[in-house]
Amino acid sequence: MTVSLIDQLVEHRGIESHFTDAWGKPATIESSVKKKLLSVMGYQVDNQSSLEQQVKQEMIKDWLSPLNPVHVLRFNDAFSFCVRLPIELVTDEYIATITLESGEKVEHAFEPIDGELVNVNHIDEIEFHEYLIHINRELPLGYHTLALIIDGESLAEMRIIVAPKACYQPQTLLDGNKIWGLSVQLYCLRSDNNWGVGDFSDLAYLTAEAAKTGADFIGLNPIHSLYPANPSSCSPYGPSSRRWLNFIYIDVKATDGYAQNSVQDLVNEPSFQNTLTQARDTSLVDYPSVVKLKLGALSAVFDWQRKQYFSQSSAQNDAFNAFIEQGGESLHTIAVYDALQESLASQGQASWGWPVFPEEYADFNASAVELFAKENAVRVQFFKWLQWQAALQFEKANNVAQDNNMQIGLYRDLAVGVSEGSAEIWGNKDLYCTDASVGAPPDILGPLGQSWGLPPMDPHKLYEQAYQPIIELFSANMHATGALRIDHVMALLRLWWVPKGDSAKQGGYVYYPVDDLLAILALESHRNQSMVIGEDLGTVPDEIRDKLADNGVYSYRVFFFEQAKDGGFYSPSDYPVQSMSTLTTHDMPTLKGFWHCDDLELGRELGLYPTEEILAQLYQSRHDNKQAILDTLHGHGSISNNISRDVNQVGMTKELNFGMQTHMAKGSSSLLSLQLEDWLEMDKPVNIPGTFNEYPNWQRKLTQSLQVIFNNPELQALAQRLTEARRQAKQ
Repeated sequence: MTVSLIDQLVEHRGIESHFTDAWGKPATIESSVKKKLLSVMGYQVDNQSSLEQQVKQEMIKDWLSPLNPVHVLRFNDAFSFCVRLPIELVTDEYIATITLESGEKVEHAFEPIDGELVNVNHIDEIEFHEYLIHINRELPLGYHTLALIIDGESLAEMRIIVAPKACYQPQTLLDGNKIWGLSVQLYCLRSDNNWGVGDFSDLAYLTAEAAKTGADFIGLNPIHSLYPANPSSCSPYGPSSRRWLNFIYIDVKATDGYAQNSVQDLVNEPSFQNTLTQARDTSLVDYPSVVKLKLGALSAVFDWQRKQYFSQSSAQNDAFNAFIEQGGESLHTIAVYDALQESLASQGQASWGWPVFPEEYADFNASAVELFAKENAVRVQFFKWLQWQAALQFEKANNVAQDNNMQIGLYRDLAVGVSEGSAEIWGNKDLYCTDASVGAPPDILGPLGQSWGLPPMDPHKLYEQAYQPIIELFSANMHATGALRIDHVMALLRLWWVPKGDSAKQGGYVYYPVDDLLAILALESHRNQSMVIGEDLGTVPDEIRDKLADNGVYSYRVFFFEQAKDGGFYSPSDYPVQSMSTLTTHDMPTLKGFWHCDDLELGRELGLYPTEEILAQLYQSRHDNKQAILDTLHGHGSISNNISRDVNQVGMTKELNFGMQTHMAKGSSSLLSLQLEDWLEMDKPVNIPGTFNEYPNWQRKLTQSLQVIFNNPELQALAQRLTEARRQAKQ
């Protein structure tokens, strides 16, 4: 009986039993893996009676809830909802009161028995009925609330989400225009003014200068909040909170109060200036030094603002309080977490994340945490202030894009998850399955599979929370942007869960409510006038690609992956119009690094390849790919005969580099994204997947400052060629 019950739970909780692997072959998830996945979801799978009782209690809970937590529909869809009641109450008259987001109320009187009977159950000898109730009323887009009223009392409530049919698309793309932009790792930027890491003022400068060359967007790495008290944890794809920003991007010199004597006395100290000079001059971002410098200076600015503005009635105080109120519990969580982690680190206690916090601080809702927040209210307020300053400076950069008539402007990148010790999990542990990690099954590039150390959201808990966490996530990341790129967009459909302690091969797919999540994505996309790009690389079922396209999500096409079975590379003119194309990504070598096989040599030095035979095969494959690339570039007239047709005689040159970029600009994709690293002909990658301390991931700076880049006549000429090629591609 337990096996049968487990099988039912596997289906009920969306655990996939069969899938198609990266080689196109059918694969089966082992029963032991499915059992472990149920275990990390909280089911007591090793005790038959306990499991049966647990499932029974879940069933009772559902039947004793008259309404579902949330119902999602698309605009113009017929609206209906389910109501569950004891049989003796189904003939009573109820009023469904729908409070629209605008405040307007819509009332619908009904008797459940007049609806459509869809289910019957018995609990403690009481018969319960579930009816489907239809309401002939078109609801506007937005988030509404339905209350079930009887005798003037509210029996239950549910959220109603009404979404548009598809995500927002800018008019320029609907008109068939082809545009290009630059993708950057913000922390990598060098400038004449920053403090050793790219900042939001650099972003504003980059945006203005790129717009002058014809670029219509600037794509960013995830700029999510990391760990101020643990600066070496610098991966943008392992954040503490995806709703909030990384304070390290604040330009301290642009804050109100920087010029005050109390701040200037600090920053002009010889030790401060020496550290600042070293941080600026190094070729790698020195996160510990930069964080120390910025926290010190920003603390001094905050102290001045607190005395100047926040201790009395002022416009600044009103604006800050409004920001705090809007941020709600989420902002309070990240601020308390950062203050607490800082306090623990200063005392020499283990502090990398909440799993090693002292027991009394292990949960955000603990009384000891509340007491800490009260006793350290000023420092908590400081970390909230950091978020406010970051938001203001990011919004200013976005305004620069709009002022310069960029068609898209800034586009952000949404990471697939948060790290295990994050504030996001600390504040909502019920939502996350912390005994599992998100990852990927074995594929050609990762034959052992991947486990990313990012605990997954429990789709059932997400539904119980009426999707509020995902609503806040989409809204925050689309704010003040023209586009949002969703890393591993397949997460909207399914995620590969790996139980803690197991290899990535011993995982399985867990499904998510894709239609509901896409609807919310579409609604937030329209509210923020922000289009959506889905990173759909790897093994993606055709049906989800079609579903994403139907929902207005743009595909993501990487030149090196668009290869036919015979080894030839597809012409960019064959890419889907509804897509963003690119040559390389942050997880790949630069153009120069690819052509000279620097990534393979680095991999050999770092011990990433099990045998010399495997490495030799990779070198041969690279040689063949480079010849195929030359063939397609010559075939489409993208490079001149100055470049040989024989790969054995061709190294990476400026002409070949720029020719490849122009080749992409001739393509059919609506959007083309190019990396500044390739403009500068750099050879070192910013990240090598599969490494941790072996390589300085997420630290390598650009080789030239922004001021030098945009005064380079060769790069100006390249930009003109790109703009013209994009114009011709429309025709």
